[in-house]
Amino acid sequence: MQAARGKPAVRLSSDEVIFWQSGVFKLNATIVYTWGLMLTLTVGSMLVTRRLSLGLHRSRWQNLLEIVTTGIESQIADVGLRRPRKYLGFLGTLFLFVATANLFTIIPGYDPPTGSLSTTAALALSVFVAVPLYGIADQGLLRYLKTYAEPTIIMLPFNIISELSRTLALAVRLFGNMMSGSMILAILLTVTPFIFPIVMSALGLLTGMVQAYIFSMLAAVYIAAATSDRESPSGASDEA
Repeated sequence: MQAARGKPAVRLSSDEVIFWQSGVFKLNATIVYTWGLMLTLTVGSMLVTRRLSLGLHRSRWQNLLEIVTTGIESQIADVGLRRPRKYLGFLGTLFLFVATANLFTIIPGYDPPTGSLSTTAALALSVFVAVPLYGIADQGLLRYLKTYAEPTIIMLPFNIISELSRTLALAVRLFGNMMSGSMILAILLTVTPFIFPIVMSALGLLTGMVQAYIFSMLAAVYIAAATSDRESPSGASDEA
């Protein structure tokens, strides 16, 4: 195993940091940080949920978990989905992954995997796959496929292009916002290594939270458009 390459002053992506390589196979920082982040989220969720209480006395971690879960569920319902818990696992995981990836930027030497186009493309592809799966599960295969030809068959190619373009837009939007923040911070570190980087780090954390919210809510909007599980015009909602 070869040592990691020297860290450049400004790099475009964590893909450029190679920890190990054998032929065409590479183990770069993006892969390491992504799996490390997934392991952290998995272990953290197991530790928080191992001793849940239904009584009045609850741990701080359980209270935090309930606040986050309730908040995400509320936002999903606001999008128009009647049964938010049905989509909580997928959309909540998207939000927590992007948000936690950004929070870990306070760790020296850590580069968020969301600053890599390969990671954001994978997240966007997961949305691309989830949308028709939820649509088919809710409406049936034939009924869902008919939506591509609405309101007329002429719209079929445009609807298909729309599916592909919004997936690309999701990936590029998240990648651009996350990478730009990292690049600005790296540039400021070389020019003014004291006050401005601290301010930009704080703004970067805020931007990351906003991007996590936008990404997960856009996914919810796409799912709502692909399913019939939406609020009725009168605003009444069914119980899950």
